[in-house]
Amino acid sequence: MTQTPTDSMELPRFCGVPTFMRLPQAEDPEGLDAAVFGIPSDSGAPYRTGARFGPNAIRDMSVMLRPINPYRDLLHVFDHLKVADLGDTPVVPGYVPDTFAAIEAFVAPLARAGVISCAFGGDHSVSLPHLRAVAAQRGPLALVHFDAHTDTWDTYFGQKRDSAGTPFRRAAEENLVDPARSIQLGMRGSLFSPTDLSQSLDLGFDVVTTDDMMASSASVLADRIVARVGGAPVFLSFDMDVVDPAFAPGVQTPEAGGPSGFEMLNLLRQLQGLNLVACDVVETNPLYDGPGKITSLLAATVMAELLALMADTRR
Repeated sequence: MTQTPTDSMELPRFCGVPTFMRLPQAEDPEGLDAAVFGIPSDSGAPYRTGARFGPNAIRDMSVMLRPINPYRDLLHVFDHLKVADLGDTPVVPGYVPDTFAAIEAFVAPLARAGVISCAFGGDHSVSLPHLRAVAAQRGPLALVHFDAHTDTWDTYFGQKRDSAGTPFRRAAEENLVDPARSIQLGMRGSLFSPTDLSQSLDLGFDVVTTDDMMASSASVLADRIVARVGGAPVFLSFDMDVVDPAFAPGVQTPEAGGPSGFEMLNLLRQLQGLNLVACDVVETNPLYDGPGKITSLLAATVMAELLALMADTRR
C-alpha cells in the first residue's frame, strides 16, 4: 500500500472517497508512522451537540491542503512520514462508558505498534480513552493542551461524570499525564467559580491564559512549551474553541476574545522537536459552521501542521 496522497494535479479534489488530505485508507497500522482517524462522539457534550459530525466535515475540507509545508523549509510531509486514514472508531451514541471502551480498543493496537495516533473529535471527552490507550504503552505523558477552558472540573451536575469538561482531571488522577511536564494555553472568558483556573494549577499544570498568550510572542510561547515538556512523550490536544469564534464559529462552547486562526497556526509552526506520540483536534461542530466551513478548514489545517511537526522532527 502506498502512503502518499492522491495527486490533485492528476485527479481533481472533488473525485474519490474523501479521506484526510486524500491519504490512502488502511485497516491496520502495519507500515505506518502515523494514523489519522475520527472519533465521532459528542455524548460528553454539556452544551451544543453535533461534534459527532466533525471528523467527516474535516476530511471534506482537508482536500484543500497540499503535501508541502512552506513554513518548515518546504518540507514534503509524506516523504518523511508514512500516514493513512484508518476511518472512524466505533461509538455507542448516548453511552459514554461503552464509547470510551470502543475508542480505547481502537487506539490500543496503534500504541502497541508505536504508530502516532492522530484523532479528530468529537467532543473533548474523547481525549481520555485515547490517553488511556497511549499511556498504557508509554507511561505518563506530557500534555500540551490548547483550549479556552481548562477541562479539569471534578464534577458536572453534582456527579463525577466523564464529560467534555473533565478529561484532564481524570487523566491526572489516573496518572495518564504528568502535570509537572504539562501546559494548558488559551484559557479565557467568564467562570463557573473562582477556582476554574486554580484547579489546574492545584493539579500541577502550567496555565497560560489568552491574555498572557497575546502579551507574548509565538516564539517565546513555543520555547515555554518545549521547556515544559522536555524530552517526554507528548500528547497534544487542540480544542477548536481556543480560536476566536470569528475564525472558528463551529464549536461546542465558543468564547469571545480569542486569538485568530493565523495566530494559533503561527504558534504551532514555531514548535520544534516535540516528541509527539499522539494528538487530537476536537470540538469541531459543523452544525454551527457557516456555508464556507471555515472551522472545519482550520481544524484540518491544524492537523496538517501537527503532521508537519512530526515529519520535521523525523527529518
